[in-house]
Amino acid sequence: MTISSVKTGAIGDSLLAGNAAFNPSSYESIATATGTGSSGTITFSSIPSTYKHLQLRILGKTTDSNGLVSLQFRFNGDTASNYAYHRLQGDGATASASGSASQTLIESVTGMAGGFYADVFGAAIFDVHDYASTTKNKTTRMMLGTDRNGGGIIQLHSGLWMQTTAISSITITQNGGANWATGSVFSLYGIN
Repeated sequence: MTISSVKTGAIGDSLLAGNAAFNPSSYESIATATGTGSSGTITFSSIPSTYKHLQLRILGKTTDSNGLVSLQFRFNGDTASNYAYHRLQGDGATASASGSASQTLIESVTGMAGGFYADVFGAAIFDVHDYASTTKNKTTRMMLGTDRNGGGIIQLHSGLWMQTTAISSITITQNGGANWATGSVFSLYGIN
C-alpha cells in the first residue's frame, strides 16, 4: 500500500504490517556478549574504526552478595592512571555528586545490581565519542540505574581517557569481585 503526503505530495510505502519498507538506522550492531556466571570480565576486541561513535547497552547484575556494584571500563588494556570521571546520582531521597582524576579506569561508583537483589538487573547506556580519532582524548557519557523493588538509583556520568590512541578494545568489569550473572547482556553498537 502506498501513501501520499498531504503537505508535500510525496509518495512512499506504508509501514503497516505486511508492507516492506526501508528504515535506515544510525546504529549498527557490532557484537553482543552475555554473562554466564563464570566470569567477571567482558571484553570487546578488534572493534572496527569505521564508525563515528560507540554505544554499549548493558543489562546486568553480578553473582556477589552486595546490593550495588560499580561498572568499570578500560580501553585498549590501559591500566595506567589515564582516566577521570564525574557523576551525579540520586535515589529518590538524596542527591550526590563526585569526581575523580588520575584513575586506572572509568568507574560508575554504584548503580548496577549485585546478587543481593535476587531478580533485579541494572541498566546502562555508555557512549564513547570519537573513539577512532587519533588526535583527541576520548570522552564518555553514561546513564545507568537500578530499581531495587521500590527504591533505586539513577546516575548520570561522564568520563575521560587521556589518550589519543584509537580505541580498539573495551573491557567491562565491576567492583564486587564476582562474576556477571546469567542473563546479563552487553551489546556494542557503532554509530554512523
